[in-house]
Amino acid sequence: MNDLAPSKLLDFTGKVVLVTGAGGGIGSGIARRFAEAGAKLAINYRSNEAGARAGVAEIEAGGGEAIAIRTDVTKKDEVERLFAQTAEAFGRIDVLINNAGSYPIAGLLEMSEADWDSMIETNLRSAFLCTQEAAKRMIAGGSGGAIVNVASIEGSFPAKLHSHYAAAKAGVLAFTKAAANELGRHGIRVNAVSPGLIWREGIEEAWPEGVNRWRNAAPLTRLGMPDDVADACLFLASPAASWITGCELRVDGGVTATAAF
Repeated sequence: MNDLAPSKLLDFTGKVVLVTGAGGGIGSGIARRFAEAGAKLAINYRSNEAGARAGVAEIEAGGGEAIAIRTDVTKKDEVERLFAQTAEAFGRIDVLINNAGSYPIAGLLEMSEADWDSMIETNLRSAFLCTQEAAKRMIAGGSGGAIVNVASIEGSFPAKLHSHYAAAKAGVLAFTKAAANELGRHGIRVNAVSPGLIWREGIEEAWPEGVNRWRNAAPLTRLGMPDDVADACLFLASPAASWITGCELRVDGGVTATAAF
């Protein structure tokens, strides 16, 4: 239980938030939202340096603090360096958002072992490595913390040509519950956000039929926006969710609530 006024429940002033895979898209939206709530941001990226630098510049232009750190979060030594640099810059870590991932398509019969391994590493191994390192630092700091894993509705409702992606995201959901069980006694909450179809530049032109099908199927009749996912992460990481852990919050416009027949 907390005694914060409702107006303070989403206030992250003085908190340090690390977002993986934040060079663009959903990750960039999450970082921006936490900065707007007063947090100091460590923006992780692997290849999109320009996007990460632009995110830092935007946050700083709004009066916030942010740094960009290039890291391959599938590699343990680089993850350790990521957290060390975050601590060096800001002194602590309060919130981890495991957003790094990839989303290629491949048929089950055509998929190579390398395709499978790469998907599991990028979407699941990265969450494990970053959660482990964040938890160690949060425990040492003695103030608990919050971890939010960005999963997908495909972890429960797989799409065609996505057996590797669906398996990885199902793993993220199971890992979320397992981590919540182990870390709760240290005051660390672990939850997951499962987005549906999220808008990105060019998606309507690249996949018009799929976008139309989604809009027709979703009760809220639109694609999600990065801010929709960001707001869910903000809530789950905040004191407003202080008695929530091991939870999956679906952010999908209601599409998984509809009948499949």
